[in-house]
Amino acid sequence: MNHTVSTLEIADARLHYEVRGEGPLLVLVGAPMDARSFAAAADLLAADHTVLTTDPRGINRSPLHDPGQDSTPELRADDLSRLITHLDAGPAAVFGSSGGAVTALAVARSEQVHTVIAHEPPLVELLEDREQLRAGTDDQIATYLGGDVIGAWTKFMAQANIAMPEGAIEMMFGGERDPQQVADEQRWFSHELRGTVSWQPDLAALRSVRARVVVGIGEDSTGQICDRTSTALAAALGIEPTMFPGGHIGFADDPDRFVPRLRAVLHGN
Repeated sequence: MNHTVSTLEIADARLHYEVRGEGPLLVLVGAPMDARSFAAAADLLAADHTVLTTDPRGINRSPLHDPGQDSTPELRADDLSRLITHLDAGPAAVFGSSGGAVTALAVARSEQVHTVIAHEPPLVELLEDREQLRAGTDDQIATYLGGDVIGAWTKFMAQANIAMPEGAIEMMFGGERDPQQVADEQRWFSHELRGTVSWQPDLAALRSVRARVVVGIGEDSTGQICDRTSTALAAALGIEPTMFPGGHIGFADDPDRFVPRLRAVLHGN
């Protein structure tokens, strides 16, 4: 399997990207998850696809010229467009998860994309309790910026309705931590979280794009906020949600189960 690691210089950043395999172009994207989170799935999919993964702008190996710049779905979508153009391998199928699903929806109108699979996009503006959720997001950010990392993540998981074992948040986000993980976390709370969850998709445009739009939900995500937002998005687009194995990050937790389902969806099944 071919696996190349490169960078693309653009006006305001240097984008880290990786390419595996040969065949139709498939982009796997997260936010704030970087290319490493998709590595196992990308290795499997490279058997029959050219697989592009990337670190989103400002995350890990994709530094910004202005580290204080906010990340928006539109900026991240422009980055994907530039990478697809640079590879000259489109049009592409794009699988995005979580914040990456929002990025994927933002790039759906591009002629460079023929399929968008938005897996659990956290589009809280589609929900009736959006004002409460908006306030919750503001509180999470303020708590983090105030120095209470554990408190911020506790509030984040509670709003997401993701049950965590006792002590898990302290174990994951307390004590000695990798400096890059901390830097990416700081960027997420400071410059990316609000712009991602508050993004309002142009539903009329999404209903009329040439690209096939699929809304994915993890089978184990029932009742979580991204189950609710994804269900609302699918209903607004007049389509049925597509179920995938696992939960919010099923592609990383169990790629051996997730990838066959993703392959089937890519082939229209």
